[in-house]
Amino acid sequence: MEALLALERKKYHQSLLDNGVLTIDRNGIPSNADKASKLSVEIAKNIADRLMAETHEKVVGQTSGAKFEQINMEFLANTFPKLQNLRPGKWHIVKLGNRNSMKTSSFAQYEHLADLQHLREYSLKIAALLGNDYMVAPDVVVYREPETDAEINAVQVIVDDSVANGADLRAKNGGLPILHASVSAKWTMRSDRAQNSRTEALGLIRNRKGLTPHIVVVTGEPMPARLASLALGTGDIDCVYHFALYELIDAVNATGAEDSIEMLKVLVDGKRLRDISDLPMDLAI
Repeated sequence: MEALLALERKKYHQSLLDNGVLTIDRNGIPSNADKASKLSVEIAKNIADRLMAETHEKVVGQTSGAKFEQINMEFLANTFPKLQNLRPGKWHIVKLGNRNSMKTSSFAQYEHLADLQHLREYSLKIAALLGNDYMVAPDVVVYREPETDAEINAVQVIVDDSVANGADLRAKNGGLPILHASVSAKWTMRSDRAQNSRTEALGLIRNRKGLTPHIVVVTGEPMPARLASLALGTGDIDCVYHFALYELIDAVNATGAEDSIEMLKVLVDGKRLRDISDLPMDLAI
């Protein structure tokens, strides 16, 4: 019997193909490659061939990015909730966006940001003082509902009215859902896009009250040097996850480009770059 994560990984790649996110155009340029870089095209083409991408015109950038976010959300929804034995809870995986009523301030650690926003709207001077550094909009979020006392006390009496009256996990305290993970989805990774993810991560860390959520990036970027611009270092992003790391390793090794091979090895061995199939397991920690 095929493992769930192996099966869902195949479905994930098939969805990228079916929805036109991963394509090869008439000139042989994959949709995640930098056409100005021969090495980028070579690596991306090798990955695409392994995943059997069809040849047709590249999806418009913004549309491709939105679809990549949606497909990552669906992958997590099909995998992470199945790990109840490792990480029990009432979990929700949602793709945020401008039309979604749920914002960062909808979660327990960040509800105070709504008050800051009201202050900004009330006074231009306060708006200038606060700036926009506290406003974070993750692409995909994983959050947990607070638990009832009946659920908390199911095995033995853990809480009563005399204790734990400030715990976010306790529904009786009237708290908001708890943000468990923020997922930034970047189909390609140019320098500006990489830094946007880091800025979002720092905003989540600095502006929280309470537990820091998992902060991760998922990307389809084929160039090890560009992956390194975000993955190297610690303190902001937990880890970068590649949509097809196993295929990427084979593709980079096939180029014979020693610098890229060495850089990719540093990222993988240094636990800064992992495969998409690792993400649900890491969120269970």
